Amino acid sequence: MSLRTNNKNNPYDIVVCGAGHAGCEAAIAGAKQGADVLLLTGNLDTIAQMSCNPAIGGQGKGQIVREIDALGGEMALNTDFTAIQFKLLNTSKGKAVQAPRAQCDKKAYQMRMKHVLEQQENITIFQAMVNGLIVNDSICRGITTSLGIEFFAKSVVVTTGTFLQASTHIGKSKSEGGRLGDHSAKGLSAHFIKNGIELKRFKTGTPPRLLGRSINFDGLESQNGDLIPTKFAFYDSRSESEMFHVEQRAKWIDQPGHQAGSNLVQCFLTSTSQETHKIINDNLHRSPLYKGDIKGTGPRYCPSIEDKVVRFASKESHRIHLEPEGINTDEWYINGLSTSLPFDIQQKVISTIPGLEDAVIIRPAYAVEYDYAPPTQLNHHLGSLIVSSLFFAGQINGTSGYEEAAAQGLVAGINAARNAQGADQLSIGRDEGYIGVLIDDLVTKGVTEPYRMFTSRAEHRLLFNHGSAESRFFQKMDTFSLNSTDRRKKIENQIQLTKSWFEKLDKLKSTSGNSYAHQFKIDSNPESLPNDFKALPATVREQVLYQITYDGYLQRETKAASRLNKAENMSIPLDFPYHDLPGLRTECKEKLSLIRPDTLGQASRISGVNPADLTIIHIYLQRFLNLPKEQSS
Repeated sequence: MSLRTNNKNNPYDIVVCGAGHAGCEAAIAGAKQGADVLLLTGNLDTIAQMSCNPAIGGQGKGQIVREIDALGGEMALNTDFTAIQFKLLNTSKGKAVQAPRAQCDKKAYQMRMKHVLEQQENITIFQAMVNGLIVNDSICRGITTSLGIEFFAKSVVVTTGTFLQASTHIGKSKSEGGRLGDHSAKGLSAHFIKNGIELKRFKTGTPPRLLGRSINFDGLESQNGDLIPTKFAFYDSRSESEMFHVEQRAKWIDQPGHQAGSNLVQCFLTSTSQETHKIINDNLHRSPLYKGDIKGTGPRYCPSIEDKVVRFASKESHRIHLEPEGINTDEWYINGLSTSLPFDIQQKVISTIPGLEDAVIIRPAYAVEYDYAPPTQLNHHLGSLIVSSLFFAGQINGTSGYEEAAAQGLVAGINAARNAQGADQLSIGRDEGYIGVLIDDLVTKGVTEPYRMFTSRAEHRLLFNHGSAESRFFQKMDTFSLNSTDRRKKIENQIQLTKSWFEKLDKLKSTSGNSYAHQFKIDSNPESLPNDFKALPATVREQVLYQITYDGYLQRETKAASRLNKAENMSIPLDFPYHDLPGLRTECKEKLSLIRPDTLGQASRISGVNPADLTIIHIYLQRFLNLPKEQSS
């Protein structure tokens, strides 16, 4: 298929700008919806690049990846096939907050995802820098590129990551680029501002990379993967062709690589010393962050080593995790040592850390400052409230993390396709999953620092255990045809099996005289359960046992979510006249007029909107908009 350039009469359904984790998922999701997708990237060799730690998952993040998988995304499979160590976090805590994490082979992850895109029907990939929008009558009609080529589209998804007017900092050294040695997208920011889209500045950072053979691992604490890996993708509901869809189509690949689920590497733990802290304190004046060269706000939950030393001055040391970047490289990621200090100081700092006394830096640490668009300018579909047919996903929305970016890309891609098709769009409630919490937090509360998902952000997290993603999202995947018919049938069967076995084990008596369910609550021994149950697919067994363990709590959470939904779902028209409401405070009018919440529930979570404001809006909706009784209850 030839590339369609400068042809407004034959537009693509979707143009995706950027091929990071958000852009990849957006393109794949749109293509699976039947849309004709053009994916543009400034560099084909950095598709799905893991710019920071080559790891996927963690607290809250692991649950997001499983939700991405349930909704038809690719990140989970890509992680499983390129992982070199698996670990289930929070095993000492309840299953609701347990989360899978995997260390991936950085290049393998990147190359497999590129291959997925190359093999996916309906996707065209092209290397070009996007430098502007084509907007007519407040509708985005396409984009312009630095090559002078225009591409027209019915929907445009922007996933520019950290590249908008980006600059990298290493001490006094400053250069353009969203990654060290990479480019900066300079023209696009001006187009956003020209079309009324507000931009602000954030920063992020990355630690130095070291040559593995120069590290002394003797005496360091090793961190091994789990003997039985917790993988990210759901396999019980997949056919073999859905598991190995890329590998089977690639004629030149005989094997899908190493066995998915294998642990090939060890990670190690060390820590900073008092000498480390002294060197950092003595050279704070040389840090771009402390000199004022960097104005953007950085991530609170992934601070630079300078921040740690200053903010936690009483601590004698900080943990440093040594993590390999792949099995075919000796490059190591030094997790916990992000900095923008000059290179000579980085070398001194490294030499004071046990095991790293003679370590060789092969990539220096650096900080990146970049533009982002405050996400309160978006609706719950991740569409712009200012320019129609324009969608945003990933770090441009003020988030951090591969997982958060991929989740947004998935939702934006689905909705961009449905916008092009004139179909109803997908929205996910915060009572349905972590992706719903993520998007609602972004578009309702906005961000004051790069957003990172945690289990504590979800008020209904007990309902969001990572194993339940397929059952939680079944109705959405069915309504929006997000997975194959065969997979949806298997998931529906699993849901029915889970329900029937939950009821059976609550009634059937064990040898102890108690019901199997009651006995399991006492001894947590799955081996004492009936053989027919133990023969069920793993996904079903795990869900049944989870529901038995937390039965009372889950019922309470479900009822609480249902009650909240009655107020949450009270719709507010897009053109609701906030400025005309007597008694509504000026601050409240301004924020509500800017964010334009879809529901009363969303309005309740906006900073600066108090219960008295909500009461006024509620009364006005009931009296003047003649809403049906069930909406105003």
